[in-house]
Amino acid sequence: MVDGTFSRWHANDPIGAKDTQRAAQLLAARLPPQLQIFAQLAYDFSCFWKPEGRQLFSQLDPHAWDNCERNPVRMLVECPTQQLVRAAQDRTLLSQAEAVWAGLQRHHARPFVSTGEISAASPVAYLSAEYGLYQSLPIYSGGLGMLAGDYLKEASDACIPLVAVGLYYRQGYFHQRLDASLWQTEYWLETPPDRCPVALVTDEWGIPVTISLRLWGEEVVLQIWRAAVGRTSLYLLDADREENSQIARWLTSRLYDSNREIRLGQYALLGIGGTRALRKLGVEPAVLHLNEGHAAFAAFEMAREAVEVGIPSADAFRVASERLVFTTHTPVPAGNETYSADELHRVLGDYPSELDLTPEEFMRSGRINPDDTGEPLGLTVLALRNSRSTNGVSRIHGKVSRGMWQPVWPGRRTEEVPIGHITNGVHLPTWMAAPMRRLMDKYMGDDWIERAADPVTWEAVEAIPDRELWAVRNEMRALTVHYVRKRNVDFLLNAGRTRANIEDWAEPLSPDTLTVGSARRLATYKRIHLLPHGDPRRFRELLLGDPPVQWLVAGKAHPLDGEAKQLLQRTSDILGDDEVRRHVVYIEDYDMAVATRLVAGCDVWINVPRPPMEACGTSGMKAVFNGVLNLSVLDGWWDEAYNGENGWAISAEPAENEAARDDRDRHRVLDLFEREVLPLFYDRDDEGVPRGWVRMLKNSLRSNGPRFCTSHMLQNYIDQVYSR
Repeated sequence: MVDGTFSRWHANDPIGAKDTQRAAQLLAARLPPQLQIFAQLAYDFSCFWKPEGRQLFSQLDPHAWDNCERNPVRMLVECPTQQLVRAAQDRTLLSQAEAVWAGLQRHHARPFVSTGEISAASPVAYLSAEYGLYQSLPIYSGGLGMLAGDYLKEASDACIPLVAVGLYYRQGYFHQRLDASLWQTEYWLETPPDRCPVALVTDEWGIPVTISLRLWGEEVVLQIWRAAVGRTSLYLLDADREENSQIARWLTSRLYDSNREIRLGQYALLGIGGTRALRKLGVEPAVLHLNEGHAAFAAFEMAREAVEVGIPSADAFRVASERLVFTTHTPVPAGNETYSADELHRVLGDYPSELDLTPEEFMRSGRINPDDTGEPLGLTVLALRNSRSTNGVSRIHGKVSRGMWQPVWPGRRTEEVPIGHITNGVHLPTWMAAPMRRLMDKYMGDDWIERAADPVTWEAVEAIPDRELWAVRNEMRALTVHYVRKRNVDFLLNAGRTRANIEDWAEPLSPDTLTVGSARRLATYKRIHLLPHGDPRRFRELLLGDPPVQWLVAGKAHPLDGEAKQLLQRTSDILGDDEVRRHVVYIEDYDMAVATRLVAGCDVWINVPRPPMEACGTSGMKAVFNGVLNLSVLDGWWDEAYNGENGWAISAEPAENEAARDDRDRHRVLDLFEREVLPLFYDRDDEGVPRGWVRMLKNSLRSNGPRFCTSHMLQNYIDQVYSR
């Protein structure tokens, strides 16, 4: 180290790797010698996007695994000694652990791939406000975090040098509690780092590595935690240190805190602090990738670094933009935050002077109209102005973004606005359930996942016998029904129902009934209420008809979104019918654990946002990889995916008003169910197999599999964004 800074970060020996190893060794010391390998596995997230890794820890102690919310570090700390002693004598379990460990070691031994400017010494640096890696690290809220987590995993799988930066939120995102009327309340739980698979980064003397920045006139000190995402390092900044004030320590408490100034402080930590952390760790990125506008202040910090070495401020932003790329994720105005000059001054103080800028010059860089002194600074505009490349996350979203942000380039026509698109994908090993993975492994050939972006790979789907594919779908539906029944009992207990009422409603649903899934963030434009509202009589007839339908639904409303909460509560009136309640279950506290169950066990995944407000909609992609068919509006990714033979589509054509559109789309969805979906699902041959349904399922896998996996998406970023 020189002047407290690591001399050079390298992907083959990343800063903090020794701290991760030390944390694993400390945990191992608490275990019987035969189980110490479990401590090593617990600190490597790549263990848990493999079915055999998840199964291994479940076998160690199924009850503890579930009670600890599948957090391997917490489970090993809290698992009863007697159970550990028994496990240490289980030769089969120990043999399986050795096999999983050997697989991880083989992957870690593979060389990194250099491409263009990107190398093990000059990686991609990825900045995101949230990451959805696994249940054990709950620092995500929804699709943005899931995408970021999947991207890091894919970089590891593909051996692409990438380092990521985020924040360690001690309380993460809120948990949802629903009462009997489906009114949502929120609560938060502490996630102590000593119970998580993260390690505090220290220097050669064992002292925590820190950076600092001034917020509200206070020098805020940040320590750094490392999460080993396979071969990808994720560094998480944490303000919970004794020398910081109570307000400063709160900065890394809750994801997307409801206090605007706290959120602004969080974005400063991410953009400014994240860039300083990279510098402190010795990372010299070939490219800095801003995943959404939350990290936009990185442009200021990179420009400040340029000014510090003598580059005039007039040129500093140009120098910074040569390495900055930006992915915008939302066409919804509320998702593109803006801040006034007063707010920025209160939080950032005299930071503009460090760039040789006046406060007004500072504001201009983030305004659509730089000369409008009344316009606030927009994080998205700041990122747009200072990135060499910008992309949306689907073809439609790219087009919408060009129209939305055309005023930033007033001299250009909309089609000339420099915003492209790279459609999102999902990490196949994470989201494909174990029964489906076993079937695909059997018929798709060795290392087929490494070839998932090649359409030729998916031609092997045709060779899977219909009856085997249908048997797996039945197995996965039954597993999900069992899971939801258990969750439903928990919900009824929390809602204060009587024992008789709980026993009466403890086992809704049937493992043999057409199962529809709809799980979304509860924003009003996503229209999760579309079917039960408007025509409840027809919806009831659909559910209770012959043959029947059952509906699994989940989602959280933002704590300040009263309108979304009211829409959810209104649904309870429709679901109050005793017969209907046996066919519809609302699953409380939607998170990654719930999502993995729903996208695997439903038969149809329904997504009906008001177009063109869906940026992408990756939950439908996750469903595809489990043999679930999509019924969706032609918006986001589905507009690119639908071919007439791989699911069902609702037109995105406009209507005279939103109420008319809702009414039209509601009846189109119900018509499709009655005329096409139900007959196709329940039309069985002598073997009990719905041949038409399985044919459409195979069409879905073949047409969508290679296009919507993260390996395809990552290669597009390498070819179209990272390469120059």
